[in-house]
Amino acid sequence: MHPPMPLVVTLAAALGLALVFGFVAARLKLPALVGYLAAGVIIGPHTPGFVADVSLAQQLAEIGVMLLMFGVGMHFSIKDLLAVKGVAVPGAVVQMAVATAMGAGLALSWGWALPAALVLGLSLSVASTVVLLRALEARGALETPNGRIAVGWLIVEDLAMVIVLVLLPVLAALATGDGGEGGIGELLPALGKTLLAVGGFVAVMLIVGRRVLPWVLWQISATGSRELFTLCVMAVAVSIAYGASAVFGVSVALGAFFAGLVLRESEFSHRAAEDSLPFRDAFAVLFFVSVGMLFDPQVLVDRPLQVLAVTLVIMVGKSIAAAALVLALRYPLNSALTISAALAQIGEFSFILIALAGTLGLVPPRR
Repeated sequence: MHPPMPLVVTLAAALGLALVFGFVAARLKLPALVGYLAAGVIIGPHTPGFVADVSLAQQLAEIGVMLLMFGVGMHFSIKDLLAVKGVAVPGAVVQMAVATAMGAGLALSWGWALPAALVLGLSLSVASTVVLLRALEARGALETPNGRIAVGWLIVEDLAMVIVLVLLPVLAALATGDGGEGGIGELLPALGKTLLAVGGFVAVMLIVGRRVLPWVLWQISATGSRELFTLCVMAVAVSIAYGASAVFGVSVALGAFFAGLVLRESEFSHRAAEDSLPFRDAFAVLFFVSVGMLFDPQVLVDRPLQVLAVTLVIMVGKSIAAAALVLALRYPLNSALTISAALAQIGEFSFILIALAGTLGLVPPRR
């Protein structure tokens, strides 16, 4: 009799059901990721029958996020990022403000307190870079001008959410009255520390990483071992992503993105991208399965109108606001439509923000 193997069981259930439901979705002319999400719902804790290990699934999903963002970094140069800053930075900031206002207004109409309403609004204002990447890759649009604008836009959102997550405990202390006047005094130092940490990480990657990482790849390549080269690529992606989070407080997604961005300048970037592709695809499936595991179908029965209202904010309100902003910045209609479609969803930061706010007592518990 084999001892309990929760990791193996979780992988077998997640990948097996994802294959079945992904195949069904493809035969129905739907994106395969719809099937992956359905597989997550089936093995999640909110449906009867077998329940996979949620904690393990989320950790595997984090690896998927790292590898996907690492991959997009290898297709996205610093020049590309700077080229879209004129639309990505103001567009993302204003769009987040508008979406936050819409979400907060909705929550206030439910009787929520202002701090809780603002948290909900912020959670609805951001989109998933991972979901966007999969959609762009499926359509071969990742390296188009519109694809670069969309990715740059969501990178700005990710940076903004890093700041929000760091400041949230201080804001919670102010909202609940636990921080007193000291809470206000802690706000600016916390903001400055966060910006300094993000800037420090970017500087280290662009100054040190641009010299060290290509050299490391060259040394490993000189051994002639394919498996060592693949191992090196994986180690760089995961280690830098984790190090960015542990040392600088930057999200693992942004850490992996900048690792890929730096490696793109190496002569081995194409080989690195090809060798890591199977791993990126496999772990991307686990990411979508883990997202499906978070969904509780009972909420559709208990609060259908609230679910519908939130869905309209995400899919209609955010899209219209984004399209209007892009057009106002004098970009063509096809760019506006691409951006608006890219933002008609929410991301992993949305779940992280709501979970953190729940532990801080900012949002009401589900009843």
